[in-house]
Amino acid sequence: MERFLGRYSPYLYAVMRIVVGFLYACHGAQKLFGLFGGFGGQPGGTAPLFSLMGLAGLIEFFGGVLITVGLLGGYAAFIASGEMASAYFMQHFPRSFWPIVNNGERAVLFCFIFLYVASRGAGMWSIDGARGRSQGRQ
Repeated sequence: MERFLGRYSPYLYAVMRIVVGFLYACHGAQKLFGLFGGFGGQPGGTAPLFSLMGLAGLIEFFGGVLITVGLLGGYAAFIASGEMASAYFMQHFPRSFWPIVNNGERAVLFCFIFLYVASRGAGMWSIDGARGRSQGRQ
């Protein structure tokens, strides 16, 4: 399979970065703007801006946009990875060790995907790549 898909690796990485960044930005839009069902399941509900959830919304929305377009993608992904690790250990881990039990799978997945993006850079189809600033490792 690697011999077939391997030649598409840079393209698949770019699609992954764009999709995951967009999904992350949607979580921020939910907290900041009350979109996609609103904050806390309240239609139109938003997190208080000067709170931990408000800060999370700012990191998620703006970080997700930066990751999606690939502008300072590695830095944004590193910050996003740390935010997801914090979210996991503050909100999910106290309920149980296992992410499948404590509903922390999304936080863990986002954390490790963003850590990978931070290590690799924005890659192709990114503003960083167009400016020659992406690490672009294969």
